[in-house]
Amino acid sequence: MIKFLKKYKAFLFGLIFFRVVVLVLTHFDLIFIDNSEYLSNTLSFIFYWFLFSLPIYYLPFLKEHKTNSLKFFGLLVLLVLVLINDANSKMIDNPITFIGIICIGLLFTSIVASKFFKKYALFILVFYVFSLSYFIYIRVYIDDINKYLQQEKEIKIILTIPFFILILGWFFQQWKWMKTLESKKTKAELALLKSQINPHFFFNTLNNLYGLTVEKSDEAPSVVLKLSDMMRYTIYMGKEDLVPLKYEVEYLNNYIELHKIRYHKSVDIQFTYSNIFNYEIAPLLYIIAVENAFKHGVEKSTERAFIHINISTENGIIHFEIKNNFEELYTKFNPGIGLSNLKQRLQLLYPKKHQLTINSSGLVYKLTLKIDTL
Repeated sequence: MIKFLKKYKAFLFGLIFFRVVVLVLTHFDLIFIDNSEYLSNTLSFIFYWFLFSLPIYYLPFLKEHKTNSLKFFGLLVLLVLVLINDANSKMIDNPITFIGIICIGLLFTSIVASKFFKKYALFILVFYVFSLSYFIYIRVYIDDINKYLQQEKEIKIILTIPFFILILGWFFQQWKWMKTLESKKTKAELALLKSQINPHFFFNTLNNLYGLTVEKSDEAPSVVLKLSDMMRYTIYMGKEDLVPLKYEVEYLNNYIELHKIRYHKSVDIQFTYSNIFNYEIAPLLYIIAVENAFKHGVEKSTERAFIHINISTENGIIHFEIKNNFEELYTKFNPGIGLSNLKQRLQLLYPKKHQLTINSSGLVYKLTLKIDTL
């Protein structure tokens, strides 16, 4: 909402400028406003408000496009001439004034929102051919002021309807444009975050594989196969908006198995999960927390290292919990970009539908994440 108000602050300035002009003109008796004409005054207020506001809104455009600026100036001069003619004619609802103001409004709209106006130009022109013809017939041809006054309000509403439709349609188009930009920005941010996650993980895994090949370990082919499965998942499934939760569990299992192979010390790694079917989740969310547990816990602990992971579901909510111990020497560790990326992705993918809790008790680090998938 704040972004919307900042974008359209020109309409607030236009309102202020318009009111100042009206006060000055009424002070010098150059215009007269009949306070009993509520409908006419309301329609005129909205029309002139936008007439003053749109040039301010498009001021950068006007500076850059001098040709259109001259067109606007010409329309302003024409408007002044129409109003002067109306003031001197002493005629109630002068037809020339009505036709002049409508033509000026349509020309103005065609300049400031040309593509939007062209889309509905044929409909608008046909509408005004019939509505203005009827207005001239009632006001000029019959020449019965009493009969005209009986239909005055209906005629004014008919003549101003297209302008309200154009204004609302233009605002809706601008709103859709802003939403599209916001959606594209979100997707771009997610793509960037994923690109940061993948190299970070694979560099570590390739280092593990390198160590096994140097040792000529028989487990190297198994590592290559698991790494291949993980790369396939990351490349093909990682780009999806949602994946089955069971695929994410398989991915984590492969990751854990790769780490088990490389360690020569006793590590208590427990990965439990239940009721993971029929649930979907954004891919590559949990790997960040698991990777941090290995990096800051197991790899730096000298003995009794453990990682306990549990995934469960209940009533549309996916519960994820991971606990690991760490050496006191590394109590204040820097989780790097991984945890920061996790928080950003959760804000983008599950706004107000997730709960991330991180705490340390003694020498045990615990991260819990609840995601509402409904």
